[in-house]
Amino acid sequence: MDKKGYLYILTNIKNSVLYTGVTSNLAKRIYEHKNKITQGFTATYNVNKLVYYEIYDNISEAICREKQIKAGSRRKKILLIINMNPEWNDL
Repeated sequence: MDKKGYLYILTNIKNSVLYTGVTSNLAKRIYEHKNKITQGFTATYNVNKLVYYEIYDNISEAICREKQIKAGSRRKKILLIINMNPEWNDL
């Protein structure tokens, strides 16, 4: 059986940078972002606030959805966030 997949969107404290990612373990991956365990975009731009996520039955579905979201506009990402999390709280 496939592992669940999670699509997520992170931002920084000013909500000015958006990062879309996928993982099979959301809690672990967010911990890694918050603690800058992996160097890269999110560590460089202090992107560590979880503002949106979706859960899928398998990682393949989550990856497919990630590609859709990454191909879309910033405005579409913002609308997704506002519909789920209008206050942009750290989930």
